[in-house]
Amino acid sequence: MSKFNRMHLVVLDSVGIGAAPDANDFVNAGVPDGASDTLGHISKSVGLNVPNMAKLGLGNIPRETPLKTVPAESNPTGYATKLQEVSLGKDTMTGHWEIMGLNITEPFDTFWNGFPEEILTKIEEFSGRKVIREANKPYSGTAVIEDFGPRQMETGELIIYTSADPVLQIAAHEDVIPLDELYRICEYARSITLERPALLGRIIARPYVGEPGNFTRTSNRRDLAVSPFAPTVLDKLNEAGIDTYAVGKINDIFNGAGINHDMGHNKSNSHGIDNLIKAMTSEDFKHGFSFTNLVDFDALYGHRRDPHGYRDCLHEFDQRLLEIIAAMREDDLLMITADHGNDPTYAGTDHTREYIPFLAYSPSFKGNGLIPVGHFSDISATVAENFGVDKAMIGESFLDKLV
Repeated sequence: MSKFNRMHLVVLDSVGIGAAPDANDFVNAGVPDGASDTLGHISKSVGLNVPNMAKLGLGNIPRETPLKTVPAESNPTGYATKLQEVSLGKDTMTGHWEIMGLNITEPFDTFWNGFPEEILTKIEEFSGRKVIREANKPYSGTAVIEDFGPRQMETGELIIYTSADPVLQIAAHEDVIPLDELYRICEYARSITLERPALLGRIIARPYVGEPGNFTRTSNRRDLAVSPFAPTVLDKLNEAGIDTYAVGKINDIFNGAGINHDMGHNKSNSHGIDNLIKAMTSEDFKHGFSFTNLVDFDALYGHRRDPHGYRDCLHEFDQRLLEIIAAMREDDLLMITADHGNDPTYAGTDHTREYIPFLAYSPSFKGNGLIPVGHFSDISATVAENFGVDKAMIGESFLDKLV
């Protein structure tokens, strides 16, 4: 019998809690990540008021310097720690795959100088559309359509760009390049980026609408990922007939592997929380695991280096955390974590190599406190032990610490 009948894991995308021990091995616009600290620098520079996460123990997580505006609780209602990444990477897929028990020893390919001509030419030949070469570099998703959207509306050319992640993104105005066509082109791009020297984690369709000076990206985004190279704990749960619910881009990140209930894409963090609560309150979800990604922290504020917006987004989540807790059953476990850092006060616009926070809460808890510092994969090992399935490649369960 499971200790917790249902487990809910919420990933606050990019909400790191301080540089990892190996952070200086990773660079951001030529600057090593060793001084990065997403939560710490937000708290210090613009203030942070997250009383509900603080109550769970966020301010108790060991750090060289305490979070400036997040006090430690003398008697928290949950358990807390920070977790270190083993895998070689600091991107979304690497973080999530390790959280589910994989060890990524060879990072995906990234293209800081843009994609090679061979890839662009193949996409042109397949699509019958030219590619705007000037956009072929790491670019903000909103800036690239501001800069090249008017040209695309005139010529019908493709806007292909990348980012700090190992991704190829294609932006297309929905009135110029219909969604079906955009998706078809992305599927082709996926087919030619499945092995080195261009092994990409995701191909992303980025549709938008509007007029020059007032473009808006739509919720018709589609991510085409590679499948995990080995079974994750999601696969093991699914094979055991245990419900696995995906909220947000989780289904895309795992290419559907191990997921038997997909709640769909999130239009925003708030919409994602609505979808999570919808799953939690469903009469059909009696036993199993839900996995939610809330991407706005990363996509809207981390990459755009907006600490004020990032802070406000954290405030919004903290308020809605009360609704998530209210939807829990007595034998549920809620876990809150991240997948990497993205310090909005740091150099460049890349992710940052950081520890991730971990908070756990259940209405059934009798105790509270700190869990020893561990690794991302310990989350999946804990989920696996709870539901009586084998763990994946790596990870050590801390289930016995949650009492």
